[in-house]
Amino acid sequence: MNRNFKTELLIEVPFYDLDPMEIVWHGNYVKYFEKTRCQLLENFNFGYIEMRNSGYMWPIVDLKIKYVESAVFGQKICCSAEIVEFENRLRINYQIRCVKTNKRLTKGYTTQVAVDLTTKELQLVSPKILLTKLGVAHD
Repeated sequence: MNRNFKTELLIEVPFYDLDPMEIVWHGNYVKYFEKTRCQLLENFNFGYIEMRNSGYMWPIVDLKIKYVESAVFGQKICCSAEIVEFENRLRINYQIRCVKTNKRLTKGYTTQVAVDLTTKELQLVSPKILLTKLGVAHD
């Protein structure tokens, strides 16, 4: 049973992610979250293609970001993502830290819900496929 619901992604801040103030533009933190979330879900063989093929889409219905300190060009950052809820929705917490100092730069979360691709109906509980992929399905 796979119970490691966390992953980390190392990123070196590229020049094109900066704003005119020479810090990472605030919207790019969402991109960093997304890249890390994709890696996390791929660890369970449940990336976006597998989600779609299972008959469900998982739109983000809530996103929260708390900016603590700005990342800058060339800085090596570590973005972590951890699944903290999965029974009725998929909630993933994130942290972005400076690799050199381990200081937290940003934290946040996303909430996703299952929607049946055919009926477009919101699922009030997570489909069994998610629980199976996470290794927590109970028969």
